[in-house]
Amino acid sequence: MQQGLNSPRGEARRPAAIAIICALGLYLALPPQFTLLPWLLPALEVALLLPLMITRPYRNNRESLLVQSLSVFIIALMNIANFISLALLAHFLVAGVKVNGKELLLDGVNIWLTNIIVFGLWFWELDRGGPAKNRSRSPDFLFPQMGLPNMFEKWTPSFIDYFYCSFTNATAFSPTDTMPLSPKAKILMLIQALTSFITVALVVSRAVNILS
Repeated sequence: MQQGLNSPRGEARRPAAIAIICALGLYLALPPQFTLLPWLLPALEVALLLPLMITRPYRNNRESLLVQSLSVFIIALMNIANFISLALLAHFLVAGVKVNGKELLLDGVNIWLTNIIVFGLWFWELDRGGPAKNRSRSPDFLFPQMGLPNMFEKWTPSFIDYFYCSFTNATAFSPTDTMPLSPKAKILMLIQALTSFITVALVVSRAVNILS
């Protein structure tokens, strides 16, 4: 059984915090013309994340609404920043601005990877209604392990499971082994797949054409 929200201590935030730091690093690696407030936003994210990690290193079903709202706010900021970066990059291409093919390809991969991290965080944060979830509530995602009650009777998904789900959705532009059950989950996966498709079709394909 995995250590999750139903264990006495709860689920460690460390994997999610590492993912957030990686996303902020990817954001700082983007050229200034593809970012909005390139240093202020990561600084704000870190300023919000550190107190959360110090005071609430584990999340469980006793988590307060304030803590959950802070977590959602951190993810939302990252999501908005990544959407803005994609929009600015697309604007440069549509406007016919001359760009370097290798740099464009790296920037496209950067935004694509950030998209995976951000939606992995969304899935992890919002499944079953958020950190105050309980096993009696209907899940938003159907993982393969849930179909094997004899082997995984007390199994609960961790951040890595949601991150993998996000990766496969961004790669295949559709669910693979994990199915969305609720309208909320379907909308999230739809937005992620659309963002991933735009990144690959508009940005990466243009970079390949330049390089060829």
